[in-house]
Amino acid sequence: MAEIIQRDGTWTFDGQTLRLVPGHDKSVSLLRKTLGELAVPLGALAGIAFEHGKKSGRLRLRLRDGADPLLQATGGKLADSDPYQLIVEPDRYGVAEYLVDEVRNAHLIEQVPTAPCQAYLLPGPSVPLSVSAGDGTASFDGERIRLEWNWKTEEAKSASGTRSLPLAEVAAVEWQPAVGLENGYLRFTVRNAPSKTPPKYDPNAVELWGFKKDPLMALVAAAVQARLPHPSAPTAPAAPEDAPPALTKSTAPAPPAEDHDALLRRLRELGELHRAGILTEDEFTAAKQAVLRRM
Repeated sequence: MAEIIQRDGTWTFDGQTLRLVPGHDKSVSLLRKTLGELAVPLGALAGIAFEHGKKSGRLRLRLRDGADPLLQATGGKLADSDPYQLIVEPDRYGVAEYLVDEVRNAHLIEQVPTAPCQAYLLPGPSVPLSVSAGDGTASFDGERIRLEWNWKTEEAKSASGTRSLPLAEVAAVEWQPAVGLENGYLRFTVRNAPSKTPPKYDPNAVELWGFKKDPLMALVAAAVQARLPHPSAPTAPAAPEDAPPALTKSTAPAPPAEDHDALLRRLRELGELHRAGILTEDEFTAAKQAVLRRM
């Protein structure tokens, strides 16, 4: 086992899992404290590095693309709130280097691939959760997103009232930090209704102004992202338009085209509900078989 304990936090590696516990020092970001302990499986790691500095060093983890819904939703733009960094004091440089060697050796022995993941290897923040920042409050219970506005919200956006978005209607989520004079945002893209409206006026977005609680909105984004279909998940290839119809042993007449299309749409809807976690594995299997029998 390898372990390093610092004011910034504690990292412990047991050969299979790297546990990251944030410290209690005032310099530790609010996001890291709120997120709490992270258990990063060896299979989620693409690499680890230690950077020397004059006053302090820094341990950095690099995760495989698509391993963590938090990094997926934020595009790796967490900066000082990044939970995969640890500030190391000069008298612990040797311990940090030992930890790096242990992780790298295990990574090599296990022959962990560095290719992008096709499923999340970390669960994302737990739900329910609610965060107030910028011009609104975003809440998520695992099935529905709720956006409530405050007195600072533009009237054009608040006039529509509180927003309630079922997870099944959300196609994507994105969090952007405020940088310089550019405000940040938490935005939800609704299926069949994409919007290019600025976050200030978009009823499906919370505008962020660069204050302390802004990074906490990234936790809402990550919790939603963890329950959306993985962006790298394999999908069945579409049949060529000129492909001949499949031959079957059945001599029963095919259902009318309209009915067949409706059944195909129903199968796609069931798949989306299953991926979103609304249908259990048993419920999904039973419903799918019922549709297939009708086809």
